[in-house]
Order: sequence, then structure tokens, then C-alpha cells
Amino acid sequence: MRQLYIKQKVFSLSGKFTVKDQQEKDIYYVEGSFMQVPKTFSIRNAARDEVALITKKVFSFLPKFFVEVNGREVLTIKKEFSFLKARYSIDAAGIEVHGNWWDMDFQILQHGVIVGKVVKEWFTWGDSYKVQIMDEEMETIIIALVVAIDCVKADQAAASSAASN
Repeated sequence: MRQLYIKQKVFSLSGKFTVKDQQEKDIYYVEGSFMQVPKTFSIRNAARDEVALITKKVFSFLPKFFVEVNGREVLTIKKEFSFLKARYSIDAAGIEVHGNWWDMDFQILQHGVIVGKVVKEWFTWGDSYKVQIMDEEMETIIIALVVAIDCVKADQAAASSAASN
């Protein structure tokens, strides 16, 4: 089992952060498109090759995010129509998320088998997540999923903030 850590930089306008291993070595680099339409997040490996891309769909009635890994679309996160509380669904072939993914405390399953776990680290400056990878072949998809969920949360927070002003 491999453990990776995602710690976002607080107040980072460009949306740049890294994914580190237990020795605090940078494993992935995540960079958001600042002031660009459509909004994207690129995930690059240590050699700086793009391994995943998250894109927010433009001109959609409800927010929708597409996640590509190695050039293939692997999952979609979309907001469901709801009057009371923000509800989202994750659509991916054979991949399920169980637990409270809004609070970043969940398991990722592929065909019923746990392939990864995510736990929010408390008492840290900014959002930090510990990501446990049980199936290393799924590592890039798991990292992309965690970043995509975080994008959805940030987008929802921005929308709520704009609506209350």
C-alpha cells in the first residue's frame, strides 16, 4: 500500500499544488487554469508529463466536471438538481465512492474491491488529504478523482459565496 499526501496551498490564485509521498517527495504536480474558460486542472507526473486532466463543462445548466486519465475520459462528476442541499453524483465505469466525500473521508472501490482511501488531515493549514493507494494501477485515477472532488467543492463554495453577496 502506498500513501500520498495532497496539501493545497492556501490563497493560491492559480490553483497550484503538489502530491507528495511519505518522504515529502513531489510525485504529482497539479496546476489549475487561472481566469480561463473552460476551467481545467492538469495533473503531471514527476517527469512533468500530463497524466490526467479535469475540465469543468461550460454552458451547462448544472455544474459538470469531466476527468480524463491518459487521454481517456474515466469519470464525470455532476451536480444533481436539488432544492435543499447540494447533491452530486459520480459516474464512472466500475468505480464507486463510498463514505462522506463532501468531507473528504471516503473509500474508492473498483468492481466492489477497495482500491483507495481518502482521509482529511485535521489541524493543518489549508486542506490536506491522506490518500492510501491499495491498487497501484489505479493510482492516477484515484489522484484525479480526489482533485476533481476538491474542484467541485471549491466551485460550490465560490457559487455559494457569489450567491450570498
